[in-house]
Amino acid sequence: MKIFIISTVRNAKDDYITKLENYVQKLELMGNEVHLPHRDTNQNNNGYAICQFNKNAIYDSDEVHIFYNSNSQGTHFDMGVAFAFGKKIKIIDNEKFGVGKSFPRMLTEWQKK
Repeated sequence: MKIFIISTVRNAKDDYITKLENYVQKLELMGNEVHLPHRDTNQNNNGYAICQFNKNAIYDSDEVHIFYNSNSQGTHFDMGVAFAFGKKIKIIDNEKFGVGKSFPRMLTEWQKK
Protein backbone atom coordinates (compact mmCIF):
# COMPACT_ATOMS: atom_id res chain seq x y z
CA MET A 1 0.00 0.00 0.00
CA LYS A 2 1.19 3.54 -0.74
CA ILE A 3 0.72 5.87 2.22
CA PHE A 4 1.25 9.63 2.36
CA ILE A 5 1.92 11.14 5.80
CA ILE A 6 0.46 14.57 6.50
CA SER A 7 2.48 16.17 9.26
CA THR A 8 4.25 19.31 10.37
CA VAL A 9 7.55 19.98 8.62
CA ARG A 10 8.51 23.57 9.43
CA ASN A 11 9.46 24.09 13.07
CA ALA A 12 9.00 20.39 13.90
CA LYS A 13 10.78 19.48 17.12
CA ASP A 14 13.16 16.53 17.40
CA ASP A 15 10.80 14.41 19.52
CA TYR A 16 8.01 14.93 16.95
CA ILE A 17 10.34 13.91 14.08
CA THR A 18 11.37 10.81 16.03
CA LYS A 19 7.71 9.92 16.60
CA LEU A 20 6.97 10.28 12.86
CA GLU A 21 9.99 8.27 11.80
CA ASN A 22 9.22 5.46 14.26
CA TYR A 23 5.66 5.28 12.93
CA VAL A 24 6.86 5.24 9.32
CA GLN A 25 9.46 2.58 10.07
CA LYS A 26 6.70 0.28 11.38
CA LEU A 27 4.63 0.87 8.24
CA GLU A 28 7.60 0.18 5.98
CA LEU A 29 8.54 -2.99 7.86
CA MET A 30 5.00 -4.19 7.08
CA GLY A 31 5.75 -3.72 3.36
CA ASN A 32 4.12 -0.34 2.80
CA GLU A 33 5.63 2.37 0.61
CA VAL A 34 5.49 5.59 2.66
CA HIS A 35 5.98 9.20 1.62
CA LEU A 36 7.13 11.26 4.61
CA PRO A 37 7.45 14.90 3.47
CA HIS A 38 10.34 15.99 5.66
CA ARG A 39 12.30 13.00 4.36
CA ASP A 40 10.95 12.50 0.83
CA THR A 41 10.05 15.98 -0.43
CA ASN A 42 12.94 18.32 -1.25
CA GLN A 43 12.43 21.01 1.39
CA ASN A 44 14.99 23.25 -0.35
CA ASN A 45 12.58 23.83 -3.23
CA ASN A 46 10.29 26.84 -3.30
CA GLY A 47 6.83 26.56 -1.74
CA TYR A 48 5.03 26.03 -5.04
CA ALA A 49 7.34 23.16 -6.03
CA ILE A 50 6.92 21.53 -2.60
CA CYS A 51 3.12 21.76 -2.83
CA GLN A 52 3.15 20.40 -6.39
CA PHE A 53 5.38 17.47 -5.41
CA ASN A 54 3.23 16.63 -2.37
CA LYS A 55 0.06 16.95 -4.46
CA ASN A 56 1.39 14.32 -6.86
CA ALA A 57 2.46 12.04 -4.01
CA ILE A 58 -0.98 12.37 -2.38
CA TYR A 59 -2.65 11.58 -5.72
CA ASP A 60 -0.49 8.45 -6.08
CA SER A 61 -1.23 7.25 -2.53
CA ASP A 62 -3.80 4.65 -1.54
CA GLU A 63 -4.28 6.17 1.89
CA VAL A 64 -3.30 9.28 3.83
CA HIS A 65 -2.28 9.16 7.50
CA ILE A 66 -2.58 12.41 9.42
CA PHE A 67 -0.68 13.79 12.39
CA TYR A 68 -2.91 16.85 12.80
CA ASN A 69 -1.47 20.13 14.07
CA SER A 70 -3.72 23.19 13.86
CA ASN A 71 -0.66 25.48 13.73
CA SER A 72 0.73 23.88 10.57
CA GLN A 73 -0.23 25.63 7.34
CA GLY A 74 1.23 22.80 5.27
CA THR A 75 -0.94 20.29 7.12
CA HIS A 76 -4.06 22.22 6.16
CA PHE A 77 -2.94 22.54 2.55
CA ASP A 78 -2.19 18.81 2.23
CA MET A 79 -5.50 17.95 3.93
CA GLY A 80 -7.32 20.00 1.29
CA VAL A 81 -5.50 18.17 -1.49
CA ALA A 82 -6.30 14.77 0.03
CA PHE A 83 -9.93 15.81 0.52
CA ALA A 84 -10.22 17.00 -3.09
CA PHE A 85 -8.87 13.66 -4.32
CA GLY A 86 -11.32 11.77 -2.06
CA LYS A 87 -8.55 9.93 -0.23
CA LYS A 88 -9.20 7.51 2.58
CA ILE A 89 -7.58 8.82 5.75
CA LYS A 90 -6.36 7.44 9.03
CA ILE A 91 -5.91 9.83 11.94
CA ILE A 92 -2.76 9.06 13.88
CA ASP A 93 -2.72 12.22 16.03
CA ASN A 94 -5.58 14.66 16.43
CA GLU A 95 -6.36 17.57 18.69
CA LYS A 96 -9.18 17.48 21.21
CA PHE A 97 -12.38 19.16 20.16
CA GLY A 98 -15.58 20.19 21.83
CA VAL A 99 -18.87 21.30 20.36
CA GLY A 100 -19.07 23.10 17.07
CA LYS A 101 -17.26 22.83 13.77
CA SER A 102 -13.50 22.37 13.70
CA PHE A 103 -10.82 20.68 11.64
CA PRO A 104 -10.22 18.02 14.31
CA ARG A 105 -13.95 17.17 14.25
CA MET A 106 -14.03 17.20 10.44
CA LEU A 107 -11.12 14.73 10.34
CA THR A 108 -13.02 12.38 12.63
CA GLU A 109 -16.09 12.64 10.36
CA TRP A 110 -13.97 12.14 7.23
CA GLN A 111 -12.25 9.07 8.64
CA LYS A 112 -15.66 7.42 9.10
CA LYS A 113 -16.47 7.72 5.37
